Amino acid sequence: MKVAILGYGKMGKNIDRIARAKGHDIVYIANKTIDAEELKKADVAIEFSVPEAAFQNISLCLKNKIPVVSGTTGWLDHFEEAKALATSCQSKFLYASNFSIGVNIFFKLNAILAKMMSTQPNYNVAMEEIHHTEKKDAPSGTAITLAE
Repeated sequence: MKVAILGYGKMGKNIDRIARAKGHDIVYIANKTIDAEELKKADVAIEFSVPEAAFQNISLCLKNKIPVVSGTTGWLDHFEEAKALATSCQSKFLYASNFSIGVNIFFKLNAILAKMMSTQPNYNVAMEEIHHTEKKDAPSGTAITLAE
């Protein structure tokens, strides 16, 4: 598969390493401004950029009918717009605040716990998030999903 990586920070570099190890071709890497012609070489784009660029990156992919997977958080005020654009452009869009299988199992457990706790008015539920020193968004998309 021909892959474009949009955002070449910690996640982008890991995606590059893993995709190459699995035999995929990395045909384009962008860390700042995207060259639409270079992007068109890809079968799929994986978007792990920054909140300020994510929606623009996703939109460019969708308008060019390039399926896009995004794990960037902090831009979700445009999420419904991105979904509508995917539909109108007849393209594909997959977003998750966290792609870890373990975290997604935890999300399911958290939903069950939230339902159980909603019937217990004498308890106040709180969450504290601690991350590594290089974490760029706070709260993280994972924490936001858990709180929701």
